[in-house]
Amino acid sequence: MEYFTTSGDAAKRATECAIVGLYANGALDAGAGEIDEGSGGLLGKLKKSGDISGKLGQASLIPAPAKVKCKRVLVVGLGKKSEFGVRQYRKALDAAFGALSSTGVTEAVSYLHRDKVADTDAYYLARYAAQTLGDRLYRFTKMKSSNRDGGLKLKKLGFGVDSKADGDAALDGARHGQAIVRGMDLARELGNLPANVCTPSYLSEEAGRLAKHYRPLSVEVLEEKDMERLGMGALLSVTAGAEEPAKLIVMNYRGGADDEPPVVLVGKGITFDTGGISLKPAPAMDEMKFDMCGAAAVIGTMQSVAAMQLPINLMVLVPTCENMPSGRATRPGDIVKSMSGKTIEILNTDAEGRLILCDALTYAQRYEPAALIDVATLTGACVIALGNHNSGLMANDDELAEQLLAAGRRADDTAWRLPMGEDYEKQLKSNFADFANVGGREGGAITAACFLSKFTRDATWAHLDIAGTAWRSGNRKGASGRPVPLLADYLIERAGARD
Repeated sequence: MEYFTTSGDAAKRATECAIVGLYANGALDAGAGEIDEGSGGLLGKLKKSGDISGKLGQASLIPAPAKVKCKRVLVVGLGKKSEFGVRQYRKALDAAFGALSSTGVTEAVSYLHRDKVADTDAYYLARYAAQTLGDRLYRFTKMKSSNRDGGLKLKKLGFGVDSKADGDAALDGARHGQAIVRGMDLARELGNLPANVCTPSYLSEEAGRLAKHYRPLSVEVLEEKDMERLGMGALLSVTAGAEEPAKLIVMNYRGGADDEPPVVLVGKGITFDTGGISLKPAPAMDEMKFDMCGAAAVIGTMQSVAAMQLPINLMVLVPTCENMPSGRATRPGDIVKSMSGKTIEILNTDAEGRLILCDALTYAQRYEPAALIDVATLTGACVIALGNHNSGLMANDDELAEQLLAAGRRADDTAWRLPMGEDYEKQLKSNFADFANVGGREGGAITAACFLSKFTRDATWAHLDIAGTAWRSGNRKGASGRPVPLLADYLIERAGARD
């Protein structure tokens, strides 16, 4: 997609389609006002007759309006002006792109950029536009015999702006947005692939392909024999019943100073989760191919960072394996020794994500990270607590937690902080080992984070539970690409890439 900016009167700009807005109270946005004036009051007449509406997300295409240079005008309902914020802006844009999908339009200019949107600026408006367009354009076709797509033909999208400063900011936002979309698309693609294709070996090959494409990025893959040598008994206990070999993928992007400590992202990569001996029920078990969406998200974030060429040092660690039942599989009641030396009583083999993460988090600390963040589809309890809207956030550092929450708000990829503490940790008590891998049903998302916190005492650490946000079910089933926007925004801000 090619992005550009334009200033001046919307009625005098030649384009295949001008996208303008109408509020619920009948007020025209800036671009619509200029189109109305230039066309001799056309939009006012259509509004009066009820042919165009200010209802949020309702789009009306007006072909060949007289006395203006654009070939079409697309009027999009913006809802109540007093409530017009980021979500409304994105819904209006998505409606516009949806309306254009039934046309042959290849170039358009959006003037929705010109009106004030609460709590944001020109940079983010363009970034949201790129991401909204990316959501509309993404299709999973890799496993289909035909990948014909009769959807959106758009190749060039412009933003109407009022100043050069806004234009420069918009182009930066679109560039970053496009890089974030690339990372989201990779995360979605990896998540949507079936488990017989997207294996631990496939993930490691995908990481290698990225390293070949981006010069500051290198990749190392640790094999099971390497994990045995390191004492990663927790991780290896999960893969014990599987035929597919486990991997620990280490991606290293060096965009910052040589002496700058890296940010380290760790992503849970269970490419299929049967639950092991604690076997899951059959309904919706096919969705357990999505249990590697944490891995997909951090790999996708690495792609975005490398595409933006952020001046930061970033490492991505992906512990990846399958959780399968067999005669060699770990049993409930087994005790394993983690890389940290701590012993774990495995009461439930379906609480496997924390077992592969704890060894990866221990390994990560050899790099003395400036911040350590793990991302995982960890608990159904988080879905019960927060639904499919917010990712769960837990942290041992208030500043890091607030930085991630703020990044989520800016990126429109929100998280909600949950508590931790000694009372929750007590639920992990074991009579036979240092602690158990589960703490009962109550506060399950929190006790899972408390388990991970036992391996991150010396780090500035945060945990993102994305079990409710990483994919959608139902007729829109598929990976969402979250929380790539949140993580990318956090890294952009940390790198000072907007300065």
